[in-house]
Amino acid sequence: MLARPALRSLRRLVRPQQSRICATPQIGSLARPYATALSARHEDASARSAVINVLNNIASKREVQQYLAQFTSVESQQFAVIKVGGAILTDYIDVLCASLRNLNQMGLFPVIIHGAGPQLNRLLEEAGVEPQYHEGIRITDGKTLGVARKLFLQENLKLVETLESWGVRARPITSGVLGAKYKDYDTFKLVGEVDKVNTASIKNSIADGYIPVLTCMAESEEGQVLNVNADKAAAELAKALVPLKIVYLSEKGGLHNKETGKLIEAINLDEEYDRFMGMPWVIHGTRSKIRDIKDLLDNLPRSSSVAIIHPENLEKELFTHSGAGTLIRRGTKLHEASSVQEFGDLQQLKKVLVREREGLDSMAVVERYLDTLKDRTFKAYYDDGMEALAVVLPPEGSGSPSMAHLSTLTMTRSGWLTNIADNVFQSLKRDFPKLAWTVKQDDENLTWFSEKADGSIARNGEVLFWYGIESPEEVRELMAEFVQHGRQMFGDVNLESQLHRAAAAAVKIREGAQRLQTHRESLSQARAYSTSARPTSRNWQQANHKAGRSFISKRTFATSTNPNPPLGIKNSEKDYPSKVAIIGARGYTGKALIELMNRHPNMDLRHVSSRELAGKQLADYTKREIIYENLSPDDVRRMADKGAVDCWVMALPNGVCKPYVDAINASSHKDNVIIDLSADYRFDPAWTYGLPELVKRGSIASAKRISNPGCYATAAQLGIAPLIPFLAPSPANPTIFGVSGYSGAGTKPSPKNDVNNLTDNLIPYSLTDHIHEKEISTQLDREVAFIPHVAVWFAGIHHTISLPLAEKMASRDVRQLYQDRYAGEKLVKITGEAPSVKQIAGKHHVQIGSFAVHSSGKRAVINVTIDNLLKGAATQCLQNMNLALGYAEYEGIPLD
Repeated sequence: MLARPALRSLRRLVRPQQSRICATPQIGSLARPYATALSARHEDASARSAVINVLNNIASKREVQQYLAQFTSVESQQFAVIKVGGAILTDYIDVLCASLRNLNQMGLFPVIIHGAGPQLNRLLEEAGVEPQYHEGIRITDGKTLGVARKLFLQENLKLVETLESWGVRARPITSGVLGAKYKDYDTFKLVGEVDKVNTASIKNSIADGYIPVLTCMAESEEGQVLNVNADKAAAELAKALVPLKIVYLSEKGGLHNKETGKLIEAINLDEEYDRFMGMPWVIHGTRSKIRDIKDLLDNLPRSSSVAIIHPENLEKELFTHSGAGTLIRRGTKLHEASSVQEFGDLQQLKKVLVREREGLDSMAVVERYLDTLKDRTFKAYYDDGMEALAVVLPPEGSGSPSMAHLSTLTMTRSGWLTNIADNVFQSLKRDFPKLAWTVKQDDENLTWFSEKADGSIARNGEVLFWYGIESPEEVRELMAEFVQHGRQMFGDVNLESQLHRAAAAAVKIREGAQRLQTHRESLSQARAYSTSARPTSRNWQQANHKAGRSFISKRTFATSTNPNPPLGIKNSEKDYPSKVAIIGARGYTGKALIELMNRHPNMDLRHVSSRELAGKQLADYTKREIIYENLSPDDVRRMADKGAVDCWVMALPNGVCKPYVDAINASSHKDNVIIDLSADYRFDPAWTYGLPELVKRGSIASAKRISNPGCYATAAQLGIAPLIPFLAPSPANPTIFGVSGYSGAGTKPSPKNDVNNLTDNLIPYSLTDHIHEKEISTQLDREVAFIPHVAVWFAGIHHTISLPLAEKMASRDVRQLYQDRYAGEKLVKITGEAPSVKQIAGKHHVQIGSFAVHSSGKRAVINVTIDNLLKGAATQCLQNMNLALGYAEYEGIPLD
C-alpha cells in the first residue's frame, strides 16, 4: 500500500523556519560536500545546520542532487537575481526578508533589485503631479524624477534596514552599477535604457558578506540620473551576472491563463513561444513580459531560467522541481513520432528502450514491443539526444480503456536533472486529456510523478497514477481494474509490464545462484522507470506483504465547483492608467460610473460628452477638472486617430451609438476597447457579452468590443443559470416576475419615472417580447417568460423566478447548486432568506435567495435582487473595463 503520510513526507517543501532537521545518513552525506564549499564566513555549525534543514525538507532525492550539482558549481553572485516589485515592499517585506535570511544562512547571496511603482503613483498624486504615459511607459520630467529618486532611496534603505533587523547583512547600492542612454528624450524625457552594467560593487559586497540591494535608477555618461524600468534593469543585470535563477517576485504569484483562470506552471520558449504569443488573451503586460523574458534567456546559457512567483514561495522555487508560480525557460525542443519508421535509427531506439533496464531477455522484449507498435496507433515524444523518450498509447476500440496510457518513459539521469521530463509531461497533458501510468513504489522519482497526477492507488509495490478523470464511476472502474490485474491491466502492449515479467524471471535466477554460490558477489542491479531488474529490497517485500490493501488518493476530486472562477488580481498586468472617455454621461448610469472611476487608481477619465451639459464642469470627479463636451462622431474619429483614448464607454440610449462605434472602427486605433451600455450590440456575435460570472472571463479579457448586459437580464441570468441542466423541457419554461425602481426608466420624463404616478402603485409594461426577454433567452439558450414592472423606489430590482424542474429536488439541493456554481464570486451572494430591495440598494453585488421548492418537488422559486445602476450597469461596466484593460478584476469596486 502506498501510505499517504509517506507521500506527504516526500512532498515537504522548503520550510527553513521550522526546525525539522532529521539528518538521515543518506541526506547528511549529500549535504557535507556543500557545507565544506561554503565561504569561510559560513563554515560554522549554524550554516551547516541550515543546509541540512533545507535539504531534508526538499521533496525528493533527485531534487537534492540537482540542487547540489547546480548551486555548488557557481560563484555567489551567479546564484540568483531577484527583482522585487514595489507592492512586495509594501505588503510582503517581512515574508521576503525571512526567505532571504534563510538563503543567507546557507551561504547564498542573491542580488536584489527593486522598484517602487505603486508608491511613486501615490506620491505624485499627493504632490499634484499628473502622471503621463506613452505606450505604457511613464514620461519622467524633472519634477517626477526628483520625487522618484527620493522615494527609491527611501525604499532601498527601508529594505536594507528590515533585512538587518532579520539578522541579514545587506548593503544599499544606489548608483554606479547601471549605465543608461536616453530612450527618447523628446517623447519620454528622463527615461533611460540600460546599456552598461558595472558589477564591481556587487561582487565586492558579496565578498564582504553582504547581500547587495539595488534600485532601478541609472546614470548616463554625463552623470544624469535616469528612470529605468525595473524588469528591464533586472534583465540587463542578469545578462551581466549570468545567474542560474532570475526571479520576479509578484503578488499575483505567476502568469495565469485568462481563458481557464489557472496558473501557467511553465513555459518552454523553444517549443511554445509562438503558440503563446498567438493566444488572444496574451496582451498588455503578459505579452511584453513573455517577449522580454525570451530576449533575456536568448542571451543566457540554456541552464538559466526565469521564475515569476509570490514571495512566500521563494525557497520552494529555488530548491524544488515542482517550484511555484510560473517557470519560463528555453527548454528542450521535443520531436514527435507516430510510426516506428519515423525514428530512423532503430538500433539506437532499441538501445534507448533497454538502457538501465538490462536483464534477462530485455533486448528480445524490446524487439517484440516494437513489432507490436508497428500494428497499432501510438505517439512518441523525444529530444535530439534521446535523453528522454515517452510512448503513449491512445484508447483503441470499444473494448479498450477509455483513457490513454503511458506505455513507457525512459529518462537518463542528466535528463531528470535538466527537467526534460517536465517538457515531456507538458506535451502529454496538451495532447491527451486523460492519461494513466504505472510506477514502481520504490522509484526515486515517485514524488515527481505524484505531482503530475490527479490521483493514485497502490498495490503490490506498484502505483497507478492518472490525471483528467472527472467521473467518480470512471475512477472506481480504473481502480478496480488495477487492483485485480496490476500493471498488466494495460496488456502486453505495455513495455513496463513485459520488462517487469522479464525482470522477475531474472530475480529468480539470481536468487537461485546466490543460494548455490553464497560467497559470490551479488549480481549487478539495474534501475529503470516503473520497472526494476534488481533483487527485491526489504522495503519492497514489506509493501508486497500488504498486497491486499490499497489506497485512494485524496486528490482525486480536487476540482473547483465554479467552472469560471474570478481572475481577481491574476488579471492585473498594467501598473499605469488608461485614458477613458464616456459618451452620453448625463444619465444615472453615467453618473454612477464616474463616481466609481473617481476612486479607481488606474482609470483616468479624460472626456465626458453630453449635449445637454456641454460647457459645464463635471461634478463629483476630483482627479482633474473636466468640462462636459458635445462630441460628434467626427470628433471621436479624430481623437481615436491621435490615440487620445484607451477605452470608450458608450452610455447612450438604445439605437444611438452606432455612428460613434463606426467612427472608432474607421480610425487608426480601432483596437481600443469599446464598452456599450445599450442593447445595440448584445446580439452581435462580433461583440463579447460582458457578464463575467457566466461568460468565460478570458474571452472578456481579450475582447476589444464588449456589450454590457442589461440590468434585468443580469439578475435573471444569474438566478437561472445553475438550474439550466435540471429544468423541465419546453414548453415548461422559466417565468420571471421583475420589478424595478424608477431609475431604470431613465431621466427623460415619463409615467414610469413619475413618482406621483408610482406612489401606492405598480405599473406593468412590455409584458411580452421585452428586449430583456430576448436577451435572457439568447444567452441562456433557453426560452423564458419575462414580465417587467416599475415601482416607486429609486434604485433596485427584485425578481421572483419560477423554474419547472425535470426531476424532484429538495430546497437544500437547489441552494447547494447555487453555492457551488458561484463559489469565489465577489459580486454574487447566496442567502437562505428572501433578499430585499432595501438591502441591495447602493450595493455592488447580486443577491440570490429563498430557494423554495413546491411540495411536488418539481418547481423551484428563486428570488434575486440587484441595484440596476451598479452591478446592473456601472459596476458591471467597470468590472469589464478592468478585465479588458489589464487590471485586477475588482479594482475600484467596493466589495461590500
